[in-house]
Parts: sequence; C-alpha cells; structure tokens
Amino acid sequence: MEVPAGLTSGKEPAAAALPSVSLPIPVQITVVDALNLRALKSNVLFTLVRVEYNGAVLGDSPKTHVLPDGSAEYDFSTSFECSPDGPNSLDVLVQKPLLLTVLNVVPKEKKKPEKITPLGQAVVDLLPLLQGVRSLKVFAPLYAVPASPSEMLHPEATSGLEVMVSTKELLLSATQFSSGNLLSITLEAAYSVPEAFTTDAQQNYMACLQIPAAGEKELPLLFKNGILKAGGDKEPLPRPKIWPLGPILAPGALNIPDSFIVGGRYEDEDGELTKREDREFRMQAESTKRIVWDTERRCFLDAAAVAVLQKRIAECRYWPVELCRMSMASAGKGKTNKIDKGDEDKQIAFHGVAYVNMAHLLCPGVKQIRGAFRVFNYEESEVFEKTKIQHSIFQDLRSQLSLVKEGLGNSPVSKAAPNKAQKEEKECSVMQYSEAGTFLVMEIKLDRPLVPKRLREELIRRVKELIPPRPALQPRTEGARKVVEDYHKRVTSVAVNILREYHKLFGKQQAMDHETLEEQKRQLNYELNTSGKYFAFKEQLKYSVVKIVREKYLKTTAFETKEQLQAFLSELYVYLVDHMHIALNKFLSGEDVSPAPPSCATMEQLWLFAREAEANKDLKLASLFYKQRIARDQRSIQSWVDYGAFCLLYEDATKAQECFQQAVSLDPQNIQSLLLCGIAAVKLQHYKEAEIFFEDACCLEPSSIIAWTLSGLFYETQNNYIQAERNFREAKKLLRAQFEEEEQGRILEAAEGEGKKPSSPSIDPEKIPVGSADKPPVEGVTSKEEATALQEAPEAPHPAPEPQPPPCTIFMKTVPFLMKFNAIRFVHKALAHELLLSLQGGPTCAYYLALAWTYMLQEDFPRCEECLCEAIRIDPVNPNVWAQKGHLCYLQKDLVNAKDCYERVISFVEDAVDLHFVYLRLGSIYLEEKEYGRAKQIYLLACDNSASCLTWLGVGIACYRLEEMLEAEDALSEANALNNTNAEVWGYLALICLQGGRQLEAEQCYKYTVKLGLQNEALLREIRAAQHHFGFGDPSL
Repeated sequence: MEVPAGLTSGKEPAAAALPSVSLPIPVQITVVDALNLRALKSNVLFTLVRVEYNGAVLGDSPKTHVLPDGSAEYDFSTSFECSPDGPNSLDVLVQKPLLLTVLNVVPKEKKKPEKITPLGQAVVDLLPLLQGVRSLKVFAPLYAVPASPSEMLHPEATSGLEVMVSTKELLLSATQFSSGNLLSITLEAAYSVPEAFTTDAQQNYMACLQIPAAGEKELPLLFKNGILKAGGDKEPLPRPKIWPLGPILAPGALNIPDSFIVGGRYEDEDGELTKREDREFRMQAESTKRIVWDTERRCFLDAAAVAVLQKRIAECRYWPVELCRMSMASAGKGKTNKIDKGDEDKQIAFHGVAYVNMAHLLCPGVKQIRGAFRVFNYEESEVFEKTKIQHSIFQDLRSQLSLVKEGLGNSPVSKAAPNKAQKEEKECSVMQYSEAGTFLVMEIKLDRPLVPKRLREELIRRVKELIPPRPALQPRTEGARKVVEDYHKRVTSVAVNILREYHKLFGKQQAMDHETLEEQKRQLNYELNTSGKYFAFKEQLKYSVVKIVREKYLKTTAFETKEQLQAFLSELYVYLVDHMHIALNKFLSGEDVSPAPPSCATMEQLWLFAREAEANKDLKLASLFYKQRIARDQRSIQSWVDYGAFCLLYEDATKAQECFQQAVSLDPQNIQSLLLCGIAAVKLQHYKEAEIFFEDACCLEPSSIIAWTLSGLFYETQNNYIQAERNFREAKKLLRAQFEEEEQGRILEAAEGEGKKPSSPSIDPEKIPVGSADKPPVEGVTSKEEATALQEAPEAPHPAPEPQPPPCTIFMKTVPFLMKFNAIRFVHKALAHELLLSLQGGPTCAYYLALAWTYMLQEDFPRCEECLCEAIRIDPVNPNVWAQKGHLCYLQKDLVNAKDCYERVISFVEDAVDLHFVYLRLGSIYLEEKEYGRAKQIYLLACDNSASCLTWLGVGIACYRLEEMLEAEDALSEANALNNTNAEVWGYLALICLQGGRQLEAEQCYKYTVKLGLQNEALLREIRAAQHHFGFGDPSL
C-alpha cells in the first residue's frame, strides 16, 4: 500500500557541537488520541496516524474508528534511538521536530480497493528533552492537507493530537545544559535581488553559514527552498517562523509554535543599512522582488563549543553567510548523476556572500543580533581577508546535496559546449549582487548572553545601601557645665598652637628680661596677624563662645538697645577671661592635657589620595601624600617602597634608591625591597650593587619565581646569557611545580566528587595556565603569596567542562610586579621575551595591555592605541582593556569615546582593576556634559568602592547642580573631612553658603578657597558672580 510521505529522506550534515551520548537512548513516542477530526473532513469514518522523524517512518497505528464527536483513540506507541553515531543524534533532535500525519482510510467497496489519503499533519518540538525533561505531554495542533496546491486553507488549526514523548534517562545532565547555550539563526529574506532571478521551478535559492563547534569541527547550517516572490505588498509582521523541513503535505504545520518574526525599526538593528538615508531604499526593496525563507535553524552548543564560539568571534568578528542559486539535477533515464571534477572547479554563478559582524555578541548582556547585511559577489581572496575562511561552504556540502551548481551541466554535451545563454548568465552574474544592492535580513539569537551583564537591580541596591535612611538627630541637651568645658578645651588648643609658633620664632629658651619679652610679644603678634593665624585661632574659639552665650546666659534673641548689648558684652568678657585663666593654669600645671586629635585619613586613604594626584598629574600633591604616610608610620615598609616607586617614575632614581634601602634596613629579609633596590641600582648604572641585591633575593627566597626571573633579566643586560638562562630555567621549574601542585589539587577535588581515580596532567614548561597577567597585581613575591594570588584568580565562566585559563609564562608572571613599582625598563625586557615565546600563537591580551601601559606612562599615545586595539581584538570582554582604552581617550581629550569605554567597563560583571579611576573620570565626563544625575550615581558608586575627597567632591558638585543643597553640603563635608586642603571643596561650600544666605560661613569658605589657591577659573568666576548677586561673601568688598 503506497502512502505519501511527509519528509524527504535527505540527511543534514552534522557536527559534534553537543556532548556525545555514550549509549543509544530510546525516545518513546505515544500518540494518545485525536480531537475534532471532523473539522478537517466532515464524513471521515476511519483514520490512522503515521509517525515520522528525520525522514524515516517510525510506524503506522492501526485503523481507528472516528467517534461522532470527532475524536479517535489511537494509543499507538513507537520509538527511535538517539545516538551520536546514528542518524538521530542530539544535533538532529535540537532542530528537527517529530512529524505526525493523520490519514483518512476509506473502506473498500465492491470493485474499489481501500483508499488512504492524507488528512492533516502536526509537529512536536523535541527540544525540551535536552532541557532536563524526561517526559512531556503536548497537544499538537493538526493542520489540514489541502486537496490541491492552489487551495487556500485557514491558517489556524482547530483539531489536534495528544502526544506523549519520554526517555528513560536524561539526554543532557543539568550541568551540561546549564553550561551550554542554545543558538538560533533565523534567515528571513533577501531583498533587492538581481533581475536575472526568475520563478523557475527548477531553481533552488540557498544560503549557508557554519557555526564553530568543539574541536576542529564546524556545524554547517543550510537554508534551502527560498521562495522567490515578485513585487507587491511587504511581508506581514508579525509572521511565524517555520521549521527547516522543506515541503510537506500541510504547509501550516511548518509554523513553529510561539515563534514569530516581529521586525522593528531599522535604526535599532545591529547590521548595516541602518542610517536614515537607507530607509527609503529598504522600504522600496521590501515591496519588490525578494527571496523569502523565514526559516529558523538552531543548535545546542556545549561549554566547549561555547568557548570556541567566543574565541572565534574574538579572533575574527566577521562571519560569512553564503548565498547562491542552484538548479535541480536532470539526469538521463537509467543514469546516475555525477558531478565531474572539472565542474567543481568552475565558478559558481550567482554566488554571493554577506559579512555578519558577530562582535556584538561579546558585549555584556547581548544575546541577539538582527539586521540587514549587504551581499557581495563571492571572491575567495576577499572572503579570506575578512573572515580567514579559505574556501566556500557550498564546496564542502556539494557532494552531500542532491543538487548541482547553477550553470554546471551533467551531460558530456553541456560540459563540452555550454550554450550561449549559460555563458551570458555566468558573465552577467559576476557583479549582479553589488549592482542590485542585495541584502539579507537575518537574526542570530542565544538563549543566554556570552558575556553576562551586571543587573540593574544590583546597581540600584548598591546605591541604596550607600544612602540608607538615617534616624532623626537627637536634640542636643548640652548644659552650661559642658559648654564651659568645651571652651576650656578650645582655649587650651589655641594656647598650644600659639606656644608652638613662639618656639618656631624664638626657640624653646625663654628670655628673662622684661624688654626682651615685650619685643618677642610684639614680633609674635605681628607674625600671627600677617600670616592669618590670629584670625584662624579666633575662629576656633567662636563656636564655643556662641554656645556659652546660649547655654550659660540663655541669650538667643537680639538686644533691644545698645546699652544692654554693651553691658552684656562687658559681663561676658570678664567671664571669658576668668575661665581662660582657669584653662591656662590647668594646662600649665599639666592637668587634663588632651591628646592631639587623630587624623581622619587612614594609611590606605592617603595612598589612594596620592594615586589620584598622580592620575591628575599633580605630582607635588602626590609627593606630599606619600610623605604623610611615611610621617604617620616611619617603620612601614610599604610606605617607603610606594614612595620609592613614585620617585623612580617621576623624580629621580637616587631618592628612590634611598627609599628602597630604608625599607631593607627595616627588614633585611624583605625580598620585595631587595629586588627594588636592584632595579634602582640598574637605573643608576650601579651594576655591581644590583647583582648583589638580586643574588641576595634569590638566596633568601629560592622559591620565588619573580626573583629568579628578574635576576635573569639583569644578567641579560650584562650580556651574561648563560647565567640568565640558568635563572630562567629555575624560574620555569618553580612555576611548573607550582602549577602541578594546584592542578593535582583540582583533580583530587573532582575525583572525590565523582569517585574516580585522579590522573596526572601533562605540563608545558614554557606556557603554564595560571591566570591572566592583567588581573590585580600580586602584592608580594614570596612563593606563598604567589600561590595565594593564583588561587584567588577568578574562574572562567563555563563550569563544564572547565576551560583552561589564559597561558602565562614566567615573564608575564613578573610583569605585574614590575608595573606596580614603575620599573618600565624591566617591563619592556620581560615583554620582549614574552613576544619571542608567543611567535606561533601570537601575543596575549595581557602582553598588549602591559605594553600599552608603558606607552601611556611615556605619553606615546599612538603606540598605546595600537596595543590596545590588539588587546581588544584578542580579548574584547576584558574590562581592564576597555578601562585602559578609556584612559587613553580621556588623556587625548576624546571624551565621547572615553565615555563609551568607561560605560562598557562598569557594565561587565567582573570589575576592572582600576575601577576607582574609571568612576572618577566617567563622573567628570558626565559633569562636563551636564548629566548631573548620572554623575551623582557614578560618584556614589566610587564612594562605595573607595571613598576619597575627590569622590565626595564629585557627589557634592552633582548635587549642587541638581539644586539638592542639603545633600551637596553633606557630601562636601565628607570631602573636607578627608582632605581639608582642597580648594575646590571650599569653593563649592562657599557657593552653598551664598545660596543659603549664610554670610559669615560664606566669607570663611571663600577665604580658604583663595588661600589654598583655587586653579579652577570657571568656578572662581561663578563664586564672584554669586557674591555680586547676593551682595556678600567677599570680605575684601
């Protein structure tokens, strides 16, 4: 009995993009029943259901009677096996549905045999079986089979089949599925096609691209059976996507449930032809001759394939999508079609290619690309230059297709003597696509983004944590006794300061005669008045005097007459003088001496202030902060080496050497200080001393990789290559042993979880994967600290199978240490070795990032930009690369590109190493562009990350511009508490006081602004304009 089949028997090429199944797993299919069959045909009496998958018929159910309500009970079961080596692999399951055909059975009559005709078809998507589901029950809509090709049916299905699909075990484990990704590619249409394209039934319009899979294999995705439509109305939106099944009996069953092409604005697309001037051309093209596919192909990539995909995109952002017209094969009777080798070498007519920029998928949070892409005529040299692909995909698939290339005949006659029409067609097809302006519209979609993005909710939460609701301040209940005690403390503090000034002028030896004392008194008064210190001391006493007036004398209102005021002032003066004597006598007698108040800034904050000043090129201020750290704790080794590193870069090597030697004197066994002494000695050309320092470091800590590597670099400068090579070999041996120990630990952990016996890994001594060198620098150089830093390195984002981290050599292991202490010469030497070791695979992102850092310090911006471009090409999702790129644009005054780079940095899940400076500079750009709300948010994030005077100043400026005066004053007060010598902070405080009508405070803030030497001319003009407007604030007026 011959019954029409729904699918062709052609097989698609498959690749190992999915994890293989060790043994075949049966997939059980049960067709339970059918509903409302009479909606398809009113007089249907008997039916059976046929189950097909991947072109193979799995079985037919027994003939079943249709009940009066239109239902039919089948309870028919069949199965197929899913196996990596069979026709139904996981690659097939992810993109091909189950096809069910309901057949109408007409019983045989007197002289007529039994007749079977197709009634309707339904499809069942098997993708849930790969998503951790072992059993699914679906109601598949049943679409009617038209009686003739010209018959138009209602697209909605009112009938359906109840189907159950199950497996005994999971096809993919939860780990395998969660670490993979589902890639869906929808080819919508090709517009503005060449005029030579005709609606010939023998022509098949095809497109193809290949997706990188694990290993060396590629997964080709072929789109066949494009429909050439003449001009007319545009394609409707939304419209359903269709399965890649080819022609079937019920065209309505090709529609993928709940999957539609929705379109969108041209400007929002990710491809080409998105400019305003392209709009009219695209609108015209969409209503003229076009090829429509509307087909979705999808594939599931495991963790290894996802890593390969990400790597390929990073290596080459443009991927080719090939387009061609092919003709159906026409063989003679009784002969088999064979494609002659000479035909394979001929040029393919109407062979085009579109270049899809896949780099968008490497942006944080992006999981979809949709747009229009121009089609160019296929030129192998051009395709290789742009995509690094050497040959056509169609050339690889030709032997697997039951088609032949357009213009290539199969008979000896056509091969020997192609007719005139074929010659003309080949010649005119050379530039057809370019002349016609053909473009493809397609969509590439991932289930999860390759690079996760920081969630907005998280950012909002962190900002809220910065400004939590504060309880109302308790009313102050200071009594008269407390304010008097405060006055005593203020008097004592002023007396100590005056005594200090006296000792500065005359020393600690006190004069005995009266005339000398009077002369010293006059000189002291003159010095205090001319220097402004007298005013400062008076200001310190003012608040305590005000509290005495309020709490002791209960005076809070103005006096009615001048006589009352004078009487009160006389009484107050006597009272203040008496208590001044009491406070001074207590102080001179040594009773209740208050200690000096501690500084608000910690050692870490002072170091941060110094780095901020370095970044702003205020080297004098940076030096001051470094010196303050040393003055705070002269036995701090880290303070000395940090100041020495600053001197090594900006001042002179002699002072740097002194600092490093001071650190060594504090701890002679400190390896870090010894190595830095050696580096400074090399810069001073004291090579004998340098050799001693390096040798001593290697002797004291023979397990230090950095010490051996630096020593080897030093011996190279002395042309002692044998000793240098020995030291390098020792460093490599240590690095190899360190990695073996860590790798063995990871294997033991994995073995404990799986119950397997661990195996020893094979190690390459030249390149050991220990993490990227552009991660936070290693603080120390001892083996224990190095191992800790390696263990804290972030893991790759794909947990199964765990991808290897970027390779690292002994030189890239040493570079972060050298960068931390500004040893530029040694950084160049280490990078030169790294370049030699990476000749085959090319330099790493860390290499280019370190080289760019050296050029940026030397203000060689063109070379720096070249290095950063290479780093972005290699690792476009590294936040440190984009941060460095942003700094480069910022220093070049290219604020637009700097802002784009900084915004990309803060959108990454992983923070950049110098995130503090990213926040600072991005906030300053927002202030420059008057985006005060965004500036405030960024500066608050900076305060949360690492608060400083500049971060709170940024918050204060943004709040002031937003007219949030209370918050602005609070922020500026925080800035002032951290650093009260910032003139800009005082300037904005003066503006706030002017706005609030606080005359005295406005004058005081303005005095400090001028005294500290405000360099911001625009702010100074704004302050003076406000003073002129409000009529106060400048004591000189």
